[in-house]
Amino acid sequence: MAIAAEAGPPATGARSEDHSDARFKINSIGIADLMDCIALGVKDFNRAPLYGMFFGAVYAVGGLAIIWMAFALGYFYLAYPFIMGFALFAPFASAGTYEVSRRLERGEPLSWSAVLGAVWSRAGMEFGWLALVSLFTLIIWLDLAVFLFLAFYGAHVPSLQDLFTTVFTTTYGMTFFAAGNALGAVIALVVFSFTAVSPPLLADREVDFVTAMTTSVRAVIANPRTMLAWAVVIGMDLAVAFVTLFVGLIVILPILGHTTWHLYRRLID
Repeated sequence: MAIAAEAGPPATGARSEDHSDARFKINSIGIADLMDCIALGVKDFNRAPLYGMFFGAVYAVGGLAIIWMAFALGYFYLAYPFIMGFALFAPFASAGTYEVSRRLERGEPLSWSAVLGAVWSRAGMEFGWLALVSLFTLIIWLDLAVFLFLAFYGAHVPSLQDLFTTVFTTTYGMTFFAAGNALGAVIALVVFSFTAVSPPLLADREVDFVTAMTTSVRAVIANPRTMLAWAVVIGMDLAVAFVTLFVGLIVILPILGHTTWHLYRRLID
């Protein structure tokens, strides 16, 4: 069964030949399809590991830089929200993996110049707008995180040791931790809904970013159980990566990226 999703208005400027007036057919997929896409993502990574590891390493270095900056500036209490917010940009960090999977799928040769340049040359402006929306969401998340911190702890910032002690040994601290994670989960699900398949859609077809976002949301709504399961898988994988101080991202990020490509191909006709 498939649900027809009406695409948005045509883009302007350099992408005047936009095909967003076409009708995207959103397919219904199940957990078995998700598992198959994950297997295909692992297969793509094994076929071209160096490309994926490169993107994963760049993203990992970015994550470590954010943590260092948070502590260097004395905002250690925002390190955790920064890390969670940083996860919002995983779909963009893995953009090159979409091109790798696209070329492997079509039997086209792989090269660094092709992989690094293809996505941005086809969808650079629209990709940038989509990233800007995610950045705006990150700013909102950080504002809410600061507000929540002030609501629980006031203007006085406890030491790192005191903060850990209250969070993990007191009901008050555990409530703060639970409230923060619940709020973050809601924001993450919102971002997930409009970035679930929009980045590979932009990388593969001539569409504007609004059309890509709305198509992604409709795909999630049409497949709530499967896409929620995918969101949980992403969350668990990123949690493992963060526990390993981002080292795990070298492998986890490209596999997630390749899997996202195959999910897009299975969801959108």
